Amino acid sequence: MTPLLAVRDLSIAFQGGAIEAVRGVSLDVNPGECLGIVGESGSGKSLTALAAMGLSPAGAVVSGSIRLDGQELLGLSDPDLNRLRGARMGMIFQDPLTSLAPHLRVGEQIAAPLLAHGGLSRGDAWREARRWLDRVRIPDPDARLRQFPHELSGGMRQRVMIAAALAAGPKLLLADEPTTALDVTVQAGILDLLQDLRAETGAAIVLISHDMGVMARMADRICVMRAGAYVEEGEAAQVLAAPRSDYAKALLAATPRLDGQGRPGRARPSPVAADAAPVLEARDLTVDFRLRQGLFAPARRLRAVDGVSFTLRRGETLGVVGESGSGKSTLARAALRLLPSAGAVTLMGESLSTADKAALRRARSDLQIVFQDPLGSLDPRRTVGQSVAEPLQVHRPDLGRAERDALVARWLGDVGLSPAMAARHPHQLSGGQAQRAGIARAMILEPRVVICDEAVTALDVSVRAQVIDLLVTLQARLGTALVFISHDLAVVREVSHRVMVLYGGRIVEEGPADAVLADARHPYTQALLSAVLPPEVRMRAPAPARRLPPPPDGGRAPLVEVGPGHRAAV
Repeated sequence: MTPLLAVRDLSIAFQGGAIEAVRGVSLDVNPGECLGIVGESGSGKSLTALAAMGLSPAGAVVSGSIRLDGQELLGLSDPDLNRLRGARMGMIFQDPLTSLAPHLRVGEQIAAPLLAHGGLSRGDAWREARRWLDRVRIPDPDARLRQFPHELSGGMRQRVMIAAALAAGPKLLLADEPTTALDVTVQAGILDLLQDLRAETGAAIVLISHDMGVMARMADRICVMRAGAYVEEGEAAQVLAAPRSDYAKALLAATPRLDGQGRPGRARPSPVAADAAPVLEARDLTVDFRLRQGLFAPARRLRAVDGVSFTLRRGETLGVVGESGSGKSTLARAALRLLPSAGAVTLMGESLSTADKAALRRARSDLQIVFQDPLGSLDPRRTVGQSVAEPLQVHRPDLGRAERDALVARWLGDVGLSPAMAARHPHQLSGGQAQRAGIARAMILEPRVVICDEAVTALDVSVRAQVIDLLVTLQARLGTALVFISHDLAVVREVSHRVMVLYGGRIVEEGPADAVLADARHPYTQALLSAVLPPEVRMRAPAPARRLPPPPDGGRAPLVEVGPGHRAAV
């Protein structure tokens, strides 16, 4: 078969050739095929795709050959490339919010390639854009056409980008981490959509990801990339079942699993002592937001957290799972008293709900948080050392400069960073390094409770495994209680003693992690579990995840005992 895309000896270098980011890569993509390119951040995956689109970063020196249907792409002028982009090849970027134009309506962005390449009138292009919104399964497409990207959820924005990339009928689709950081059910829906559109249009897909589960679900063949070069290539079933390279074996071993097999040599949570004292308690915690649809429209109430109660004991990890909008992060901020809320929160028996500013300031030395986006939570103007030392300056003013610097150096070493990195700024760190710095900042006061809000979601599998092991090790050493918020149930199973499932701001199931994840009773928990992608090739498409409407106000079902310590709203 004549390849649709043929790459030969592709090299991409920076600083006049001093830094080789891609080294001698060759690959073929056949018509209708899905080729998976897997590897960690910095391996050169995205640079390879960007070079094919003629979008290499400024200063890149690109050599070799990239042919699409026999036509050489390297060296083409921008006007010639613009005639190919959209018409014969399209691209789905990792972050649709920053890739879609914020000032253009959704309909305009889908219609743009149709106007440029399809020869359609504006009215016909809008009608075709509406049809594409329907094809990518966006509800109420007539209303969505006139909305802006910021008005859509992450999953909807990703579907809009897929529609815009495929609208003009390209034969090649480059998808760069299209499901990273999406909920498991949204991810499953996006992948099912790509499979259906691939079968319908006959387009070939180059799928870039670090997620072996995504590769197992989608790819016909897999190329494993490390440090700018391919280390293994083969049929997906062969690479995933019996990888030859040590690097591919390490990626598979680092992938968390729902079946409890886990990673060899991983750190395991220590059992919680039977007489462990409660450190954080919430009773009937409720958070409301007031939303306005227009300047003169009456405000409506949105109940984000609805009567949630839990108890966290010393040395325990409580996994909080649910999709975006289920109330997980709002619950964490309410527990930290960062949002106004009703109900009661106590830390070590002391009420936070009635505490004044001075008492809250003292309590926060024992109540810290690790955020989802480490680069967004570290001050870009401060060095890493200054950010890590900030809690000491606030809560330990008795310490001198030399004592603070010594503690910062010690904690950077404890989280696996060189003390020399204290002098760097956040933009000089990788995602994994920045997350470790965030953990050091949260742990430097040795708090009683740390809330991890999607702290490992967007990390590579190997970095994610290292960060999980780090959290488990620090917990065993300090006796810290963790609230681990995530939509990744396989990760939650690795770190959690107990699991609490939130849906529509309410608890629908809770209990020991093994019991809840092995014998889920609530349909929503079962839907989340059905969407998890194991790193084995599936011969059949998985059953579509069941999505339930939010429970109506006043319709709260009581939690009933379904097993030892296991309760569900059934």
